[in-house]
Amino acid sequence: MNEAFGRMVKTVVLVFLLCVSLGAGGCEGTETRDKVDDAVKEMSGKKNVDRYKKMKNDLGEIQTQQTEKYQQLDEAADDK
Repeated sequence: MNEAFGRMVKTVVLVFLLCVSLGAGGCEGTETRDKVDDAVKEMSGKKNVDRYKKMKNDLGEIQTQQTEKYQQLDEAADDK
C-alpha cells in the first residue's frame, strides 16, 4: 500500500507540474498574441477588406459633404 501511495503522489505532482507549465506557457503575453493575430489577418486578406470598407465609408462621407456644399453654393447664387 505504501508503494501505491508513493506512486499516486508522484503522479499527482507530475500532473500538477504539467498543468502549471502549460498554464504559464499559455500566458506569454498579449503582445505576441496580437502580432500573430495581425499576421493572420494580413495573410487572410481581412485587413485589406477592412481598409476597403473604411475607404468606401470615408468616400461616402466626403461625397455627402460635397453635395451639401454645392447645395449651399446654389442657394447662395439663387439669392443674388
